[in-house]
Amino acid sequence: MMGERDSMESTPIRAAEFFAGIGLVRTALERVKGAQVQVVWANDIKQAKRDAYVANYPDAEDHFIVRDVRRVEAEDLPAGIELATSSFPCVDLSLAGNRRGLVGEQSGMFWEFAKVLKGMSPRPSVVLLENVHGFATSHGGRDLADALACLADLKYSVDVLAVDARHFVPQSRPRMFIVGIQKDKLPARAKFDVPPISDSRPAWVQSIHKMHRQVLDMHYLDLPTLPEGPQDLEGFVETDASPSLWWDRDRVAAFVNSLSDVQRLRFNSLLTGEAITYRTAYRRTRQGVSMWELRKDAIAGCLRTTGGGSSRQALVRLGKGSQAIRWMTPREYANLMGAHDYKLIAGTPNQQLFGFGDAVVVDVIEWIGNHYLAPTLRPDSPICGA
Repeated sequence: MMGERDSMESTPIRAAEFFAGIGLVRTALERVKGAQVQVVWANDIKQAKRDAYVANYPDAEDHFIVRDVRRVEAEDLPAGIELATSSFPCVDLSLAGNRRGLVGEQSGMFWEFAKVLKGMSPRPSVVLLENVHGFATSHGGRDLADALACLADLKYSVDVLAVDARHFVPQSRPRMFIVGIQKDKLPARAKFDVPPISDSRPAWVQSIHKMHRQVLDMHYLDLPTLPEGPQDLEGFVETDASPSLWWDRDRVAAFVNSLSDVQRLRFNSLLTGEAITYRTAYRRTRQGVSMWELRKDAIAGCLRTTGGGSSRQALVRLGKGSQAIRWMTPREYANLMGAHDYKLIAGTPNQQLFGFGDAVVVDVIEWIGNHYLAPTLRPDSPICGA
């Protein structure tokens, strides 16, 4: 007869996605080794995101709920949820946003997520929250302190991580993560002192532990060093994109004419180089004038939701005396989010760009899943326990 431990090892981890977007958290969780993660409930307010999600995961037709999270009740979720993920809106926390913090209309959705958690019985053993680094400094750190205290009141011991997606894909996308574990579910390897500085816990994360560990339940797990990551866009750019996407001569000239002297030197150096290279570029407003700027390195800047200003990136191909410029495509956005196999069969191109700009990088969540979530929820799995 199968023992209780063997039964637990073979049982899928039942997960719920709050603010599920287009489904990249699910994409990541399904890649986790050593434990099968099964998303059994998902929620978002945007119908277009649900359409994209279901186009890639048809079984979600029955469990993806399009609803304002303020109208979600604990009773709406199926029983037996072990993992809940929440990529709640960053608009009010981002340095590029309005900085209203957790009292803002959008980032304040954290409290609605917490309300649902509070009503669940039993509560998920583990919760994973994702947001921008600005969460740590919003309102002088009070917003983060309030959020951690809220999770502590729900009997979670909390840990804070910071991972930049550039360790996995050629995109600069720094994000912070909060992992909450029910105190009676903490793994044996959990530690309760101040974590050492590492690539996933830089000094500012360490200071969060120092500041709150005396008044809140906090822990950390030792994690492996993050990989170096790709240094250019090779393998992520659509080299066979339609010629019609590339800008005409007048538009390219306008781009070049908008460059500052420093930017022009960088552009010309790449233009006359012996190899074809790709760079990404943003529009910036400097002293009231709109101008283009090339990144210094060969990776993409942080993909954002489309909406004007500096939100959308252009792709610049330079070298051997040739120049070509166009907007980045939805497929390139997908690739840069670690979703090379994601099907672009739902929504308009602009909706697709928006969905990826508002998502998580698959490889980052997969890394957290492999080294943190699965070993916590299935510690006796042969892979997790190795």
